[in-house]
Amino acid sequence: LIKITRKNGEPKNFPFLLMGDSEKVEVGEWVVAIGNPFGLSHTVTTGVISAKGRVIGAGPYDEFLQTDASINPGNSGGPLLNMNGDVVGINTAIYSGSGGNVGIGFALPINMAKSILYDLKKNGKVTRGWLGVMIQKITPELQESFKLDNANGALVNDISPNGPAAQGGMKRGDVITRFDGVEITSMETLPKQVASIKPGKSVKVEVIREGKHKMLEIKIEPMKEEKPA
Repeated sequence: LIKITRKNGEPKNFPFLLMGDSEKVEVGEWVVAIGNPFGLSHTVTTGVISAKGRVIGAGPYDEFLQTDASINPGNSGGPLLNMNGDVVGINTAIYSGSGGNVGIGFALPINMAKSILYDLKKNGKVTRGWLGVMIQKITPELQESFKLDNANGALVNDISPNGPAAQGGMKRGDVITRFDGVEITSMETLPKQVASIKPGKSVKVEVIREGKHKMLEIKIEPMKEEKPA
């Protein structure tokens, strides 16, 4: 987040791009990527949105836009624009066996960037919500063992002592199916939803426990900062 202060005599109309709404982006929609690949400044490439919500193992909050617009080393940090010229993503990574573009690139959805701007401006750092659980994916074997109708949700395999989940009555073996009104379709969905909650807010969490649906109310706490060993 950069603050630009205009000095006396400088033009008042500073050029800028508007941030769009990455939730409204559709698969197949045309996009334009701008950057400096291989040091070639102001390079423009075009393509379409190939997929949304891609998980590529970059971290707990993966939710990338996939595009076949050429993204190469030097494009990272550049904007991904829709046909209205609005920024819908920030070019971030590529999938490649050779280091060059093969038509599979990834951009951070601009809504994810927008969600942290207020914290950065006010506090100079990002504060994320913390639930205090360790979760795992529901495999077909676990689905059968827990007698679940489908493989949706996140299985709680451990709980932090005295954490928000423990204080809210969550237990090991619970399957979280809905969090603050949002359906948890997979394990990867939960961390993003928890992180987006402002600490101090109480949320409704629906779980399946021993085959029965149960509603819990849990007060989210701020995620503890990691300190160097």
